[in-house]
Amino acid sequence: MCSLDSFVKVLAEFLGSLVLLLGCAGTAILASKPSNGFGIHGISAGAALTVMIVIFSTGHISGAHVNPAVSLAFASLGRFPWIQVPLYSGAQFLGSVCASFLLNALFQGDPNIHAGVTVPSNTEWQSFAVELVISAILMFVVTAVATDPHAIGDSAAVAVAATVYLNNLLASAISGASMNPIRTFGPALAAGEYRGLWVYFFGPILGTQLGAGFYTLIRSS
Repeated sequence: MCSLDSFVKVLAEFLGSLVLLLGCAGTAILASKPSNGFGIHGISAGAALTVMIVIFSTGHISGAHVNPAVSLAFASLGRFPWIQVPLYSGAQFLGSVCASFLLNALFQGDPNIHAGVTVPSNTEWQSFAVELVISAILMFVVTAVATDPHAIGDSAAVAVAATVYLNNLLASAISGASMNPIRTFGPALAAGEYRGLWVYFFGPILGTQLGAGFYTLIRSS
């Protein structure tokens, strides 16, 4: 567990999570300025491109989970050792927090500095349902490209990024389209904004379990 190989994997998860938050939350901050002309497609593209970059750069090292819910889902499938889950999750959360405070420093004095925080736009239960559904969709695709030898292989990053893009289009206006506890936790901590935080833990965690389980079920039938 404390081998050099494990350390390198955990470090890759930390760096991947750092980049993920810089890209996703940073794009959201920039998109909050109407003069930039980003809009929903800009936010979606920023998140998708960031995910693609992280998968291509760290996928061969650590699997590029960069999401505690994904690590838990893979462990539930027997595709990832349970003993590694706390290490991966700790690195992911640490990367999220570091990136969020770095964004605070970079955008200091900007009135939109906390636009990267995901909070429910309507009721918390509506956002929970949305996060559960889009996380299930994401994990369905991730499970397909990561565990099925008949899936698309080297194009996995493109498939996952496309799913992130679509999910952002569907859910950004409702829940912020987090799909990932660390996507919400770091910015929330840096901003001191904890409204609906439970939504972004339980929604993605339950959703990824459903998505992974459903793909496994139909693949085995």
